[in-house]
Amino acid sequence: MNLFEEYFLDVIKKHYADFQGRASRSEYWYFVLFSFLISLAISIVTGIIGSILGTSVFSFLSVIYSLAVLVPSVCLAIRRLHDSGKSGWFLLLGLIPFIGAIILIVLMVLDSEADRNQYGPNPKRGAVA
Repeated sequence: MNLFEEYFLDVIKKHYADFQGRASRSEYWYFVLFSFLISLAISIVTGIIGSILGTSVFSFLSVIYSLAVLVPSVCLAIRRLHDSGKSGWFLLLGLIPFIGAIILIVLMVLDSEADRNQYGPNPKRGAVA
């Protein structure tokens, strides 16, 4: 299984609206990376098509993609917060301009709690077992 399947497609297929459990750092950050690269590719392609046709008729594709990954992105972020022992409600810190984003980035890069916590077993250990 390649990284794209493991960290992007599995989140979309298996955990689309799953707010329960925990997500490892690698699962979260690979999903963010692949989602960014897909968004970038869509923007480039629609920009090229728009410049050739002289219209921005395909710009809605970026909006459709963003809406399609909104729910899994929120769910994954909540499960990532669970992994570091924080409640999913901490995601609302992102509503605080600038400072909230910095706090969330710090929370997202924190290491997993070593053992089982109130949200479930450690995903690193679960993959090994």
